[in-house]
Amino acid sequence: MKKPLLFCFLLLIFQLSRAQETFPVNGSWDIRPGKYAFTNATIVVNADQTINKATLLINDRVIEAVGAQVTVPKGYVTIDLKGKFIYPGLVDAYTTYGIPDAPRTTGGGFGGPRVYTSTKPGAYGWNEAIRPEINAKTLFHVNADAAETLKKNGFGTVQSLIHDGIARGTSVVVSLADERDNFVMLNDQAAAHYSFSKGTAATNYPSSLMGSIALLRQIYLDAAWYKTQKTEYNISLDEFNRTQALPQIFEVSDPQSILRAVKIAKEFGKQYILKTDGLEYQRIAAVKATGSTLIVPLNFPAPYDIEDPLDARTVSYGQLKAWELAPTNPGVLEKAGVKFALTSYGIASAKDFWTNLRSAISYGLTEKQALNALTTVPAEILGVSDKVGTLAKGKMASFIITSDSLFKAENVIYENWVEGRQYVISKMDVSDLRGTYVLTGDGFANTVLKISGTPASYNVNIERTGIDSVKVSGTITRTGDDVNIYFNYKAKPAGVIRLAGHISSVSPITIRGNAILPDGSSTGFSATYTGAAPVGQTAKPTPKPNLAVGPVIYPFAPFGYTVLPKAESVLLKNGTVWTNEKDGILQNTDVLLENGKIKAVGKNLAAGNAKVIDATGKNITAGIVDEHSHIAATGGINEGTQSVTSEVRIADVIDAEDINIYRQLAGGVTTSHILHGSANAIGGQTQLIKHRWGLLPEEIKFEGADGFIKFALGENVKGSNNNITPGSVLRFPQTRMGVEEVYIDAFTRAKEYKAARAVKGNTVRRDLELDALAEILDSKRFITCHSYVQSEINMLMHVADSIGFKINTFTHILEGYKVADKMKAHNIAGSTFSDWWAYKNEVAEAIPYNGKLMHEVGLVTGFNSDDEEMARRLNQEAGKAVTYGNMSQEEALKLVTLNPAKMMHVDNRIGSIKAGKDADIVIWSANPLSIYAVAEKTYVDGILYWDYSQDAEKQKAVKTDAARIIQKMLELKNAGQNTQKPGGPRRPRSYQCETLEEENFAVADEYTEMEKERAAKQAASKIR
Repeated sequence: MKKPLLFCFLLLIFQLSRAQETFPVNGSWDIRPGKYAFTNATIVVNADQTINKATLLINDRVIEAVGAQVTVPKGYVTIDLKGKFIYPGLVDAYTTYGIPDAPRTTGGGFGGPRVYTSTKPGAYGWNEAIRPEINAKTLFHVNADAAETLKKNGFGTVQSLIHDGIARGTSVVVSLADERDNFVMLNDQAAAHYSFSKGTAATNYPSSLMGSIALLRQIYLDAAWYKTQKTEYNISLDEFNRTQALPQIFEVSDPQSILRAVKIAKEFGKQYILKTDGLEYQRIAAVKATGSTLIVPLNFPAPYDIEDPLDARTVSYGQLKAWELAPTNPGVLEKAGVKFALTSYGIASAKDFWTNLRSAISYGLTEKQALNALTTVPAEILGVSDKVGTLAKGKMASFIITSDSLFKAENVIYENWVEGRQYVISKMDVSDLRGTYVLTGDGFANTVLKISGTPASYNVNIERTGIDSVKVSGTITRTGDDVNIYFNYKAKPAGVIRLAGHISSVSPITIRGNAILPDGSSTGFSATYTGAAPVGQTAKPTPKPNLAVGPVIYPFAPFGYTVLPKAESVLLKNGTVWTNEKDGILQNTDVLLENGKIKAVGKNLAAGNAKVIDATGKNITAGIVDEHSHIAATGGINEGTQSVTSEVRIADVIDAEDINIYRQLAGGVTTSHILHGSANAIGGQTQLIKHRWGLLPEEIKFEGADGFIKFALGENVKGSNNNITPGSVLRFPQTRMGVEEVYIDAFTRAKEYKAARAVKGNTVRRDLELDALAEILDSKRFITCHSYVQSEINMLMHVADSIGFKINTFTHILEGYKVADKMKAHNIAGSTFSDWWAYKNEVAEAIPYNGKLMHEVGLVTGFNSDDEEMARRLNQEAGKAVTYGNMSQEEALKLVTLNPAKMMHVDNRIGSIKAGKDADIVIWSANPLSIYAVAEKTYVDGILYWDYSQDAEKQKAVKTDAARIIQKMLELKNAGQNTQKPGGPRRPRSYQCETLEEENFAVADEYTEMEKERAAKQAASKIR
């Protein structure tokens, strides 16, 4: 008698200590042991271990034992699971479960309200996009509806984060138990989170991707400085430092975004876990090389509804390729050996989770890896592998009970046990809905449902007898015990009828719920099982999916390569060679290209093993160099929120997949100088690139080139053409004299900063903005300045003389002819337009003779494009100098080749045809200054990136491949698969000097846009 009493006493003490906690109970206590034995099951302990005819013991919230030889103690409720499976509860590594939506706030732009520093009360940092002090544990609240959706898919544990801002604070790991917030918290400081998205921050800065990167880079520096200073208390920096010990999770998008995040990580000695957009297959080698662990979504796009040829034209080739290849991504990652977890985040409809996962398996993902990616890997990432992820003694009793192998299409998840608490998803004794049912309810007299097919793919037919007899087929889906049926009588009434029901009883099987009629009214219905479906009603044969996919191309855009081209030895034979050297234009001359360089120039050169190209009747020139371009950048070309943004870098936002790289190769362009815009007096750092189509962002950068920076004068800087709201706070400066003050103030601060940093043992905070200006003072970074008006050009030269810095180039410079003598005295180059004038007030005195006049004074003069389309015909722009001023043809060509190369200090490598220089060469069909000249071949570093003779075949290949994918989509639609309406591709942003990324300087929040798209898809699915 003593032993049972002792056991009961110890049990009571255990239950009191676990259940009571700190909360009082209003009423009598209802404390139950929660001891269960699940026997005769196939237990999948983890992806590597399965035990047949096994037993799982749980005691309250904890696994007591698991194995084939487990003895069930007395007092345990025994549940026989013969023929059924037990798996560990799934873990979702990326959700916003239980976190309230962030309130939307907007900063201002030109004409709107402007917020320069945070208005948040408290000792926080200056920028609201940096919010490491925000903790999900203070915002989290159990959400029963959201938990139900996740549990139906088998999840028992999730990470929940605040999806807002650049530095987003810390996340939590919680179970999906239906209990108080206090009892579901498994890890209250799971990870620190980051992104490139500004989110809801009211502060104007940043308004661009490069601004986001610069801000994050500065915060890392500020946090390091903060540890050593004693003058300021800053909650944000304090928390930023504290959370560095946690796992660091960074949300990115495409592979180029991955590389940007990894570059920051390397700079500051971090190792990010990357939550991606599932596009890694597009650059799998580069992704693998990062060594990063990934969290990968399964939000595969639905096929487009493009039966109408006009609709088909609105879907880009990139969208078609992305749709086809998206399901291959998990398998590609596995094959490459990349460690990753899978997440349901971003899927528009929860029911698509298993559909998409099984699709990924059919495209190469193994079931073993799929299970690991949903259990052990996310548990390890989130620091809860001691609690969840596998079934083992001492771990949480979180598991799912299924009818079959988890990944089989016909499998049914019966129950999801979370922390020892049962959640019934599907009744175990209703694994099969096939049969005949009597349908009752208003409007359903004399109606039966006949469900056939297989549990993995049901068919439903509806028969109404009597005077309005009709037989129609419908669509049926089952999610747990929820059953949805859609059908259309075609008449009386015409339109889709939607039945949304729930299995309410099992003997007989009865489905009850609401019916939505075509007129929008609703009524109750019930469908009661009366017997087996008639013999012969078998499942429609499910067509085997077409798993053949096209190859990945580099870049992932039209005219990409399946295999990247390589340099080869080439002898260009017997052409007219425009050397841009003292030799001038050489007739009937050869050019030998070898190892990416110009090996020799001369007559009758020996070919050796080189490929010989007959250039008879052709013209051979150096590649065209565009000194002022805005292509190949993404996320905004201006960071115009402040007057001085010298900390931002175009190098951070190079888009190597911009189709303009390829298009400009067709115009003979081989090098482009990618500039920040002209929204502020001191803009961002520039980047020189080579048009190496198909390579990665870092690989197209012109290695070893000097650093440049963009300055600007005139209307854009002071916001002359912006809409101004009366009473709004405006960004300084608003006048031309204010622009002058910006320069004086900025360089005065830079000189003081430089001097202070030079003191041994100094503790001066490193400032990226002033670092760049100090580089100018040290002649390590060079200025190219957007300019128009004589007075302002004179002003900046005067400021430069006064402070002690040099101006390298005035770009645009349409009044250069007025100040050419002063520019020559200062050794300043002029990069202008050929014949632009009268397109705004400050170019009223521009003349088409400007380039010729500056050249005659002795300036290094060039023509630039500032336009993605004009760059494709810069050779013709150079030809205008012959028309407007009778410049020699040889000197005219230098305006777009050698002279811009000199401006950017790379004329030792490009700009002319000379032995030892880079093999950046163009073969033209005619005189390169002629409007009839066609660039037949364009070489960059001796690699043929453009070949006119191959372009027609490439265009045909793109059309053929697109047609193949369209046929796949049409077949799927005809087979009954849901589709999405084409919304048209997101057109790449075309940037010019004055382009602002978003109105009012608000960064487009990808999460918000995704939520809108998801809501729209959910609404559309309900309609279907």
